[in-house]
This record gives sequence, C-alpha cells and structure tokens, in this order.
Amino acid sequence: MATSPRSRVEIRGFEARHYDTLMALLTLGGYQRMLHDAVARMGLEPGHRVLEFGCGPGIAACAIADAIGPDGFYLGLDISEVMLAKARRKCRPFGDRVAFRIQRIDEPLPFHEDFDRVFISFVLHGFEEPDRRLIVRNAARALKPGGAFYILDYNEFDVDRASWPVRFFIRRIECPLAEEFIRSDLKALLSAEGFGDFQEWHYFRGLVRLQRAKRL
Repeated sequence: MATSPRSRVEIRGFEARHYDTLMALLTLGGYQRMLHDAVARMGLEPGHRVLEFGCGPGIAACAIADAIGPDGFYLGLDISEVMLAKARRKCRPFGDRVAFRIQRIDEPLPFHEDFDRVFISFVLHGFEEPDRRLIVRNAARALKPGGAFYILDYNEFDVDRASWPVRFFIRRIECPLAEEFIRSDLKALLSAEGFGDFQEWHYFRGLVRLQRAKRL
C-alpha cells in the first residue's frame, strides 16, 4: 500500500538516525517521560503479550518488556530498518521475549486474538482516514476479548484557538493530516470497530491524549 503524499509517517535518513535526540530536544525531554508514563498506565501484568504499531527506535519497548516480565512477549512493528536496528540494540538485554518486525500497519495483519495490549504512539494521525480505520481494525483483530488498545496522540482541540507556537507547529511542521486527525472523533471511529469502555489521560496542557479503548 502506497503512503499518502500528505503523510510524513515514514521517517528516514538523518531524522531516523537521530530520532531519540531530536525528540528529546524538541520537547525538553518531555516526550520520553510521557511515553514512560503512558506505559505505566497500560495496566501491564507479568505474562502479558503486547503489540506496538510503529515502534520506532524502541523508546517504549524496553519499558513494556520490563513491565511484562520474563513470561511476557513484546512485538514491535515499524517500516524503518534504521529505527528497528536502534530498537533491537536497546532491547537486546531482554532476549527473545522482545521481537521487532518490518511491517506496514495500514494493511491487513496476520494476528487474531494474540495480544493483551496494543499500543501506538504518534503514528495514527499520520494516516488518511480510511487507513486509520484499517489500523484500528487491525488492533481489534489482534486483541484478545477484553484486551485494550492504547493510543497516544494529539487530543481533539480547536487549532484556531491554540497558542501561536502550537498553530505554527501543527500547520507548518506537522503533516497536513495532523489537523484533520485533531478535528476527528476518535471515539466514534473506535466504537465503530468494536471498542468501548474508554478512559483517557492528558499531557502537554491537554494537547496530547492517551486514549484507552477496550475490545468489547
């Protein structure tokens, strides 16, 4: 499946090689702290199986692996070999209970009720709406009944009323799909694909949301 020309979800070159450092500088370390807080809120237990969509350089992967213990299993999917190489190096101490695979998430995936949690961080907003729907459907299929999908991404807010740095970032630096995602009804999309029992937590003064949705 070809990526939309409006998307910037495929990170390559210099940005991919130095992603950790760039995100740390851009957010004054807030991005990494937020990811670790999000992982702490996922209700992970020893033995859980976790699937991450768009795992990038593995910032969340090691925290997840630590939480699920030696009897758990983590699988991270990404489309960047550079990112996956960084993730593998970071999580090497966890051995074969942590795995990474090059894989698009906007096409049908081979999982069926295999995981207790699915996690995605700042990836969903980079897809066109039909592809977002397919990604949510992939999460629903991958989860065991009662399992939970955790989405860390932009919250719904009025970009016109946001501060000028936020407006500038969303409209000049982010991909054009980001503002469409911000204006969309994520819960409606999740509900249509069989999710419910929502819970959410906010970061960066409400601009970012961790959305939990349970597979019903």
